[in-house]
Amino acid sequence: MRKGNVTFKAYTMDQLSLLPPKLEELIPEDHLVRVVNRVVEAIELEPLLAKYKGGGTSSYHPRMMLKVLVYAYSEKVFTSRRIEKGLRENVNFMWLAGGNRPDFRTINRFRGVVMKGEVREVFTGVLELLIEEGYVKMENYFVDGTKIGADANLHKVVWAKKTAKYKARLREKIEQLLDEIEKVNEQENEEYGDEDLEEMGGKGGIDAEKLKAKVAELNERLRQQPENKPLKKAVKTLQKDHLPRLEKYEKQEKILRGRNSYSQTDPEASCMRMKEDRGAEKPWPHPAYNVQIGTEGQYVVGYSLHQRAGDPACFIPHMEKQHWPEGQKPKAASGDAAYGSEENYAYLEANRMKNYLKYNSFYQETHPPRKLERIQKTSFRSENFPYDPDQDIFTCPAHHPLTYRETRPYRTENGYLSERRYYECSECAACPLKPQCTRAKGNRRIQVSFKLREFRRQAKENLLSEQGIALRQQRCIEPETTFGDVKHNMGFRRFHLRGLEKAETEWALVCIAHNLRKLAAI
Repeated sequence: MRKGNVTFKAYTMDQLSLLPPKLEELIPEDHLVRVVNRVVEAIELEPLLAKYKGGGTSSYHPRMMLKVLVYAYSEKVFTSRRIEKGLRENVNFMWLAGGNRPDFRTINRFRGVVMKGEVREVFTGVLELLIEEGYVKMENYFVDGTKIGADANLHKVVWAKKTAKYKARLREKIEQLLDEIEKVNEQENEEYGDEDLEEMGGKGGIDAEKLKAKVAELNERLRQQPENKPLKKAVKTLQKDHLPRLEKYEKQEKILRGRNSYSQTDPEASCMRMKEDRGAEKPWPHPAYNVQIGTEGQYVVGYSLHQRAGDPACFIPHMEKQHWPEGQKPKAASGDAAYGSEENYAYLEANRMKNYLKYNSFYQETHPPRKLERIQKTSFRSENFPYDPDQDIFTCPAHHPLTYRETRPYRTENGYLSERRYYECSECAACPLKPQCTRAKGNRRIQVSFKLREFRRQAKENLLSEQGIALRQQRCIEPETTFGDVKHNMGFRRFHLRGLEKAETEWALVCIAHNLRKLAAI
C-alpha cells in the first residue's frame, strides 16, 4: 500500500487462511506462560484429582484450571470475571486452557472450594521441583511477616473491649430488673427463701441460657397473675430487648475467641495496623491477616496466615504448618528481633535448627552508645545489671544489691510454660538515682529468665560468627524483597476471598506465581 512517498504494510482483516497457525506459535519461547505450563505439568495433582467423584457431566481438568489461576495471579489478574475475560481475549490464557472457557462461577468454585485444603500440596510440589533443579537448597530459612488487607468493610468491626463493656452494662440492667421483680413479689421470696439473684441465675452470673430459663419461669408466673402489669412489662423487656442483646454479645465473644476484634463482613479477619498507614495523622486499624513467609534465594519456601497481629507468637504455628519435602527441613532459621522469644529459641533447639533469630537488645549490645547521656540511660536496663551466681544477686548502677524474692510461672499465647525469677532492691527509697532507674513508687524490681539469657547468648554467638554476619546481611533482602514484589510488581495488596482458609488458598497461589515469575526471569 503506497501513499505518496510512504509505503505501508498491507493488512486484510477478513483474510482467510487454509492453514491457521497454532496458538503456541504466537507465544515467545522464553515467555512466563511457558514456565507456568512446564511446572504445573511436572507436579503431582493426586489430592486435587481425588476431589472429583465422577458421574454427571464432564468437568474441566484441574491441571488446566490450576495453570490458568497461577498465570492469572502472575499477571495481576485476581478476580474470576477478569480471568474469564482473559480466556476469551488473551492468547496466553487461550493456549493454557486449550480453548476451554470456564465461566467465572466455575473459576471461583475451583479456587475457593476445590483447591481449599489441597493447595498446600500443590505448593509443596512446586517447591520439590525448585529443589530438584537446584534453585532452592533448604539450608537457610529467612522468616518475616506483613499485613495484607482482608476483603472486608473497614467500618463494620466488632471490638472485644466494647463487647465486654456493653455486656457488663446489660447484665447489670438485667440483675436490677430481676431484683425489682423479686422485691414486689412475695411469692418469689417464699419459693426461694434467702437465695440471692446470682444463685438463682447460677454461679458466675447470668448468661443467655439462664436468662431464657428465668424468662420461662416468669412467663409461667404471669399466666397465674395476668393482671400484674409491672411483671408483664418486665417480662416483655427481658424477652424482647435484654435476651436478644445478651445472645448477640455472647455470639460476638464466641467469634472473637481471645482476639481484639473481627470484621462483620469477614469474621475471621482481625483489625491490624498496616504498614501503608505509617506516618498518617490518625492511623486506623484495618481488617487484615498477618501473612508469614519463609524464603531462600527470594523463593517462597513456606507460608502461613494468622489472625493475631504480633509476629513472635506466629513463628511456631507457622513452622508447624509447613509440609516440606521429606528430608528437606531447613537447617537454620533467620529472623528479625520480633522473633527473639524464649519459646521460639526452645522450638529451634528441639527441632535441631541453628538459631539466627535476633532479640530486642541485640543491636544495643553490639553497637554500644557513644554519647554520655545514652550510656547512662542504657546502664539502667535490667539486662545490663551485673549478676553474681554465687550469691544469686544483681547489682544496680548505684551498687545496691537486688536479691531474689520469688519465682512465678509464665505461659505464652501458644501455651509455652516458662519461669520468671523476681529480684528486688531494698535501698531505693534514699537512692539519688531512683528517678532514672524506675518510675515505681516502691523499690526497683526486675524479672529474669535465665533460660532466655542462655538462649540469647547462643543466638548472639551465632549472629556474630562469619556465617551469622553473612545471613544478617542476606536477611535484609530476602523476605522484604519478596513482599515488595508481591505488593508492588504483582499488585496484590488485598485478599479477594473471605475466610481464613480461602485467604490462605489465595495466598498460596500468590506464592506459587511469585516463584514462577522469578524462575522465568532467570
